[in-house]
Amino acid sequence: MTNPLTLAPAPRSGAAERVRGEVRDFLAEELAAGTFSTHVDTWLSGVDPEFSRKLGARGWLGMTWPKEYGGHERTAMERYAVTEELLAAGAPVAAHWIADRQSGPNLLRYGTEAQRREILPRIARGECYFVIGMSEPDSGSDLASIRTKATRNEAGDWVVNGAKVWTSNAHASHYGIVLVRTAPVDTANRHAGMSQLLIDLSLPGITINPIRILDGGHHFNEVVFEDVVIPRDMLLGTEGDGWHQVTAELAFERSGPERFLSTYPLVAEFGRRVVDSGDPAALAVLGRLSARLLALRQMSLRIAAALDRGELPNIPAALVKDVGTTFEADVIDEIRRVVDVLPSLDSPDPLARALAEAQLHAPGYTLRGGTNEILRGIVARGLGLR
Repeated sequence: MTNPLTLAPAPRSGAAERVRGEVRDFLAEELAAGTFSTHVDTWLSGVDPEFSRKLGARGWLGMTWPKEYGGHERTAMERYAVTEELLAAGAPVAAHWIADRQSGPNLLRYGTEAQRREILPRIARGECYFVIGMSEPDSGSDLASIRTKATRNEAGDWVVNGAKVWTSNAHASHYGIVLVRTAPVDTANRHAGMSQLLIDLSLPGITINPIRILDGGHHFNEVVFEDVVIPRDMLLGTEGDGWHQVTAELAFERSGPERFLSTYPLVAEFGRRVVDSGDPAALAVLGRLSARLLALRQMSLRIAAALDRGELPNIPAALVKDVGTTFEADVIDEIRRVVDVLPSLDSPDPLARALAEAQLHAPGYTLRGGTNEILRGIVARGLGLR
């Protein structure tokens, strides 16, 4: 029997290394010009529309998409190199991140021709941003228990009522792909009767309530829908097929390098600090973290290559997200034990600032994108263990 966790190695790519060099040069210039500063977890907390537009102008968004929709028809390995360098630099990429990572591919797979032509070129230019409308206040990681409903009105349009939560950067985004119930719950099949709607977040009846994190920052939100009328042509994919579509989308969400590079700026600063220190304890930590990071990178690269081949490696993606976000939390504990540094957001010491940022963002690492417990259940089921 084929092991669902076994994936072919990612191919080596000279084109990917060339674009990696271009991105590094660009980032060095931007840092030198002071247009951004390095921070931890910027793929969720670093909203900078101007920076996103710069990336779009260089052809670094929508990289793998067809040219007819504003894309550039480059390989997944080239895109991986770009995203990896942006994350490693702690660049402010949150504005476009969700749209480029999963909303665009979702539209390519399930969207109508009109939806694709209207929205995809704007995403590729860095001008259109998306949120994920999955989790709800009373649902957590159990997506099958969602209660947000969409019913038809007399004109045939959808009327949406309910709420979504942890919707990162909804206050700065244009659209959400929202999972709703379009049919009553079937106790024999809880996954039936769900659909995805493409919702313009500026529509009447939508309220976006901020949820502050520990450092006072705002990227999480609650989005409330009260009799929101959605045009009938904004159904994404097939009515009733929302569960299948959402699980396919999660492969993009869970497997990328952001699932283990959120705290990389902290690792990099720690490495610069201790590499020549001669401190055996600190060097041992650096070695352990480096080894785990390299292993995670290989796993993630293989999933990127599988997605490029048109596969949907849901089980390996769940595993990478579980192991990767566990690593992100371990980075903090490993480093703080061997450095004599007081974490502080106001410190002039970049290591102290990075450690403080990582600690304050840490509660979300193993929650967003599915809790580790849910992910391990997905892997166990895929392996036939439950």
